[in-house]
Amino acid sequence: MDKASLYPWIKTLHIVFVIAWMATVFYLPRILVNLAETTGQADVQARLILMGKKLYRFGHNMFGLAVIFGGWLVFSYHLWGGWLHAKLTLVAVVLLHFILSGRWLKGVEKGKSLPSSFTLRLFNEGPVLLLIVIVWLVLAKPF
Repeated sequence: MDKASLYPWIKTLHIVFVIAWMATVFYLPRILVNLAETTGQADVQARLILMGKKLYRFGHNMFGLAVIFGGWLVFSYHLWGGWLHAKLTLVAVVLLHFILSGRWLKGVEKGKSLPSSFTLRLFNEGPVLLLIVIVWLVLAKPF
């Protein structure tokens, strides 16, 4: 397979793994909301913590694969530009959001309290807005 015919496959895999990672970015804070709203229900909280831990691990794996295929695209096909720097900066912000969600989850497991469910609901909306800008940067390549 030559380099040109390989490009759509690499791009497809990158997009699929990004979608899988973003699903975890969106869902993990929802698990945190449910944890915040089920105080005193040990069996429910144990199940939510288990779900959250598995989701967090899955998300890290999907992020890693997205980075591998994204890096392959950038370096093999010379996809440089200011838009890429802006995109990667926003992806780093989303990654920090994801890591913070994971730390809150680990804290709950250790008996620490979470922010209010309202605060967690607001926290859940940030990645949606960032994703809109990220997708726009990739499609428009404005600079």
